[in-house]
Amino acid sequence: MNQALGEVLESFRAGYPQAQRMAFDPVEIPHRYSDPRDIEVSALICASLAYGRVDLFKPKLEELHARMGASPAACVRGLRVRDAAEWLRPFVYRFNVGTDIAALLMGIGAVVRERGTLEALFVERLEAAGGSVEKALGGFTRAIRTGAPMVELRKALGKERGLHHLLPAVGGGAAKRLNLYLRWMVRGPDAVDFGIWKRVSPSALVIPLDTHIHRMARHLGFTRRKTAGWKTAEEITAALRRIDPADPVKFDFALCHFGMSGACPLKPSRATCVRCSLLPACRTGRRLARATA
Repeated sequence: MNQALGEVLESFRAGYPQAQRMAFDPVEIPHRYSDPRDIEVSALICASLAYGRVDLFKPKLEELHARMGASPAACVRGLRVRDAAEWLRPFVYRFNVGTDIAALLMGIGAVVRERGTLEALFVERLEAAGGSVEKALGGFTRAIRTGAPMVELRKALGKERGLHHLLPAVGGGAAKRLNLYLRWMVRGPDAVDFGIWKRVSPSALVIPLDTHIHRMARHLGFTRRKTAGWKTAEEITAALRRIDPADPVKFDFALCHFGMSGACPLKPSRATCVRCSLLPACRTGRRLARATA
């Protein structure tokens, strides 16, 4: 069963138009850089703000990257409170204001100055957590938050509003954006993911669980859970790991964008399902395909 399902998913992934979907994904932005340090810094900023509609958060990311210039890593390493306040005072995106973004950038800068790379921080936290990705992510975001000069930033920019949304503590929630960041950094390299963090195995990754992946996973029989929390993400990942133990989340981009694009609609129909390339693997699709037209 796993072999047959794996063959369907491999064929689906191989045929998925990744290049055309990159414009609808924040990972497009860090692909503009070649230095691994710029990539990991840009990618964390992009993943952190990747909530809501793509057409709303991508212009904000473009604005931030335009101000960071040719090297995001150099920018955050040298960023001062005065400069951050002048630059970010008018910034607003949904739950986040300029203080949140300044804390993110300066917290990243503190980590990079102290450890050299964001990878070093994550590996340190992963080892301290005994290999638990969930606990390691919580330690990772906590270190970045505490590295920011919050007293000075509050004086210059006002109180933060959504810093814990931007850098969540992690504990029961799916931590979709953080797992997305890990996928970008760890697996690959390929057309989407960078594979620049060599000290973490792709086999340890957890699926970046959002509403699209949750819906697709329920259709494919990877989970019956109705809530999109960490346990659901682990259950879906375990199902994918039975297909590919070494690289379980490699199907994420294609499955997520398939759902995002509307190719797998919120309310599936027989007309849609019978044309779907995932039909042989999809429990919902097969049930609807058997129904009378």
